[in-house]
Amino acid sequence: MLKRRQFLTGLVALAGSPLLGAVSAHAAVTASADATAIPGASSITDSLGSIWTVSNGVIFRNGQTVGNTYNVSLLLWYGGKVWHSGTGGQFYVLTGNDTWAQCSDPRVAIPGTVGSFYGMNGHFDYTYTPAQLISMLKALGCTTYRVGCTDDPRQLNAVAALAQAFENAGMTLFVLVNIGLTDSSGNLFPNEDVAYSTARAASQTIASTLSPFGVTIYECGNELTRQNATVMNFTYAGTKVTDFNNTNWPIMRGVMRGLIDGVKTVQPSAKCGINFCVADTGASDALWDGMQPDGSGGHPVVRWDITTWHNYEVYGDIFNIGQDGASPGFDLPTYCKARYGVPFIISEWNANPEDSQAFRGTYITSHLGEFYQARKTHNIQSVIYFELDSGNNTWGVVNNGVALNPPFSAFASFTAANPDN
Repeated sequence: MLKRRQFLTGLVALAGSPLLGAVSAHAAVTASADATAIPGASSITDSLGSIWTVSNGVIFRNGQTVGNTYNVSLLLWYGGKVWHSGTGGQFYVLTGNDTWAQCSDPRVAIPGTVGSFYGMNGHFDYTYTPAQLISMLKALGCTTYRVGCTDDPRQLNAVAALAQAFENAGMTLFVLVNIGLTDSSGNLFPNEDVAYSTARAASQTIASTLSPFGVTIYECGNELTRQNATVMNFTYAGTKVTDFNNTNWPIMRGVMRGLIDGVKTVQPSAKCGINFCVADTGASDALWDGMQPDGSGGHPVVRWDITTWHNYEVYGDIFNIGQDGASPGFDLPTYCKARYGVPFIISEWNANPEDSQAFRGTYITSHLGEFYQARKTHNIQSVIYFELDSGNNTWGVVNNGVALNPPFSAFASFTAANPDN
């Protein structure tokens, strides 16, 4: 689960970042209409004002070739990104690193899994009984509950009790395997092998404990791309692989690989997610393709079953999120759908902590509406609000069992009026 202090630190950093002014900085540019394609159009104008053309099967941007392209039969502007396919039908997308990466056709609508769309975050150490939690979640219209733990027996036993209750209630417990990049003394793991073996052992213990109680979906690590050791600067949007620390990259990769493999040794059919923040497609692309931030390839790949993302108000609209801290936005779930071909979960989202309760209620309604509209096209499986109870009147929708309104009523009213079907 996102630590409150960590988020506030990132919030302060981003507040002074050009990321937050991204769209207005280029407001004068009139981009081509979404889904404009060549052939059909003679040229495409992107959101930076660059002009794209195709000549003899080769792509040009402002008269200069972009990468190594040939036999291009379609050039497409869609969701704030440039895509192309060749005569063989393989699609490619222009990444934040200005290279072409394989993907599928982004225009294909893919519906998310029905029955787990509305979710809520919580903590293993809440004083609520499992029955009380289930009652509150049902009142909110939630069927998915995200909770984190390590392999520490105190944490794991608490989550096991939740798992048993949730299985009996027919609800989904989405377990965050909350293993980080450091040992028990707070020191970074010395290398990828140690990181892998440590993480693998921990997640194997967690899955062995929870699998008898019907847990089948895990999130492997929490915001690992946004640690002091992994991101070069917290104001970076994350769309470039160079936004991340090359030296410590293998340690993060080892933890992610170990967490996934540990779960899979116990539950081969379990679904494992890796989560990202802000616009960290530079990180997700590099992990998926076995790349280092220095551009070298051939390294171990990280392949997940679910792409998960955190999207707080300060990061911007996830369907139009800033590309590099200065550029206009792009539709991140569409990019992930086409690039990785797996379901998408927004595993944490909320407004800013200083916002009023009235603002938060409106924010919940508007964002649930946006998420709900996209659930049938963007392969969005769940949207999980942060959080049920924050111990005060900031993040939560309840405090000590008492509903905080209008956030609670806004959430419950929306789910009642908009079924997960």
